[in-house]
Amino acid sequence: MGDFFQNGAITTLHRLNRVNRELLDKELVRFSKHRPIALVLPALFSELEGPALQDIVDQLRTVPYLNQIVVSLGDANAEQFQEAKRFFSKLPQETVIIWNDGPMIKNLRDILYKEFCCWEKGKGLAAWTAYGYVLASGKCDIIALHDCDILSYNTEILARLCYPIASPQLNYEFCKGYYSRVTDRLYGRVTRLFVTPLLRALSVMIGQTPLLNYLDSFRYPLAGEFAMSADLAWRYSIPSDWGLEIGVLAEVYRNCSIDAICQTDLMDNYEHKHQVLSAEDTSKGLMKMTIDIAGSLFRTLASEGVIFSEGFFNTLRIVYIRYAREAVKRYNADAIINSLKFDRHDEGLAVESFANSIKIAGNQILKDPLGIPLIPSWGRVLSAIPEVFDIMLDAVNEDNE
Repeated sequence: MGDFFQNGAITTLHRLNRVNRELLDKELVRFSKHRPIALVLPALFSELEGPALQDIVDQLRTVPYLNQIVVSLGDANAEQFQEAKRFFSKLPQETVIIWNDGPMIKNLRDILYKEFCCWEKGKGLAAWTAYGYVLASGKCDIIALHDCDILSYNTEILARLCYPIASPQLNYEFCKGYYSRVTDRLYGRVTRLFVTPLLRALSVMIGQTPLLNYLDSFRYPLAGEFAMSADLAWRYSIPSDWGLEIGVLAEVYRNCSIDAICQTDLMDNYEHKHQVLSAEDTSKGLMKMTIDIAGSLFRTLASEGVIFSEGFFNTLRIVYIRYAREAVKRYNADAIINSLKFDRHDEGLAVESFANSIKIAGNQILKDPLGIPLIPSWGRVLSAIPEVFDIMLDAVNEDNE
């Protein structure tokens, strides 16, 4: 039977009709006349040379309902920035590129850092800067974001992200994408073997809190694809590290009614680059990712009144390992019946490594409960620096001349 099961705290919008993309596009064109739509693309220069982004740009050329595309470009020198301008110039929509490594944006950051603090360079900061530009330009009421390394990209992803926000019949404020990640084997180890077992272990430790139930309702909480109202972009703060996705979901929880939040099935299968485990080096790969995710989650729970201790984290690791090992057993069975490759020993090693991530993140929390501050909401930034949007518009427009 078709999967239209609703469970958890948020609405799930399923992909039951796989041939209605043209209808969605047509309705989005109508909706966008009253609620214009912007697309944010956080991109590294190296992705311009990869196999995915060229196809993404070619397909975005056909999207009729996008009013604005904002590329937040990282790791690019002056020559590479000029190359990026040429690369994206084929897009027919209004397109601007934020050169995050250029002198104009660095000057903007210096102004921000004098009032606030330094934030970790990465996707979170790149996306936040792009939201600021969309808000400063005042041209769009809806902001969508997706990654630039999606090998299986098609524009239905964008339509299904934007539709729940743009449609006056649905009128959600935040829509998170989800999808399966499977080829000849199961991927998505951090979600399968870390985030979900950790959330359920935490529910055992501190009880079924509304926040944990909410987070556990997302089928793929680490998906990088979502859409939101511009009003929401004014209000929420975000982490700058790998805790971005969990941090965003927590901030959305604080700033939205549950009834205004949904998740939507984007595609049959999602394929992008895969991170290495890096069990021996916690500064990169999935180890860095899981440490940052755990830290973001623990700080979110601390802000809800949860009190942590060394003993709590020691017990949490034990409970997590139990739930994670049960998950390995279940995914092994799922792989067998679908004739997929599955290295049960390798999955077990990942669980042991991720348990160490909990220990490291727990120690960081006990040592420094606040950690790196969240990037503040644009509403707060504008209150502190009233001229910040004028500075941003001047910086980006000068770079794009």
